[in-house]
Amino acid sequence: MSLETKEKQSNELWQTLQQELDDRLKIKELSELASHKTVPIHKHSVWYYFGGISLFFFVIQMVTGMLLLMHYEPGVATSYASVQKLLNKVEFGQIMRSFHSWAANLMVASVLIHMFSAYFMKAYQKPREITWFSGAILLFLTITLGFTGYLLPWDDIAYFATKVGLDIAETKPIIDQYWPKGVEWPGTIAADILRGGADLTNLTIQRFASIHYVILPWVFAGVLGLHILMIQLHGNTIPQKIEESKQYRRIPFFPNFVYEDLFAWLLTFNVLAIIAIVWPWGLGPEADPIAPAPPGIHPEWYFMAPFEILKWMPPSVGPINGEFIGVALFGGASVLLFAVPFWDPKTKAGKFGKIATYYGVFALIGLIVFTILAYWCLDNKPVCVAMHDFFPWIVRGFK
Repeated sequence: MSLETKEKQSNELWQTLQQELDDRLKIKELSELASHKTVPIHKHSVWYYFGGISLFFFVIQMVTGMLLLMHYEPGVATSYASVQKLLNKVEFGQIMRSFHSWAANLMVASVLIHMFSAYFMKAYQKPREITWFSGAILLFLTITLGFTGYLLPWDDIAYFATKVGLDIAETKPIIDQYWPKGVEWPGTIAADILRGGADLTNLTIQRFASIHYVILPWVFAGVLGLHILMIQLHGNTIPQKIEESKQYRRIPFFPNFVYEDLFAWLLTFNVLAIIAIVWPWGLGPEADPIAPAPPGIHPEWYFMAPFEILKWMPPSVGPINGEFIGVALFGGASVLLFAVPFWDPKTKAGKFGKIATYYGVFALIGLIVFTILAYWCLDNKPVCVAMHDFFPWIVRGFK
């Protein structure tokens, strides 16, 4: 049989296979639909890639999480030992855990960047309100995934950081002596459900594990599907000034933008690989519930801003719990940010537009400043101690 005949048969076989798949999956119709979708390209279009990068980190989390789950054993007596075995005896165990842990942190960072860039482009205005709200839910789920996964290795920092986080959730609006007897605060009920009791025990690990790698990934995937569908329906937002000046062009989503997205994924994967190899994710001493908390205990970086804000609050302001004031301030600011489609709707006059932009700048700067300040003050510098004492004095009315 000649080479030409073999090539002809191979082409016929490939065409037959394509036709069979197309009859069942309608590949040509989907490809034609994708080719009609376009993406605007302008001086701010670099921010569009962070949505895809966030998706890429979620895929990394899913793949590495399934590999880690083959060796992880949830339980007070088994969690720490199984992670140690994974790091020291399982081939490529250390690199898989580093990939998983670093990808989790980079995913939070990329989702935050994606959210703020969408905010400043006003991607929350009509008809993209559902896109914005689904994205806000994805940010909440991303942070919750990080919080639930943090405890699973059962080392001392994870144990005490989780304990502090659940204690904050229990903070009542008013101090105990004014709180009605027999009335449970919803935060206390939620914390008890997560812990499985009053303390962090074997049941706590099992509940955090089931939430982390069974419940939340499915919920996340569902909301992510809705988010991607909304983006496909309404497309990418173009900043108002650029849209009015027509200083942009459009490229086909497939294959042009898809190829660019894949290139961004490749660069991101290389960055992740370098970080994971050069700075492998460590494991502290095993958690000891009886031992005192180690000095300098703190949560992950994405919780450091509210962690620092709580230090600026007095124990109480009259009957109001000081910690609750800090939680309410940070929570209220976040709710106002996520509810922006309601108070900055799309209007011809652009009502509240500048206020929304200034508020976003204020929120972003505040988040960065308080995060940096929290790390700088971990060793209780005299300046930090003075700040943490001075501001509560003002809040109490110079008392």
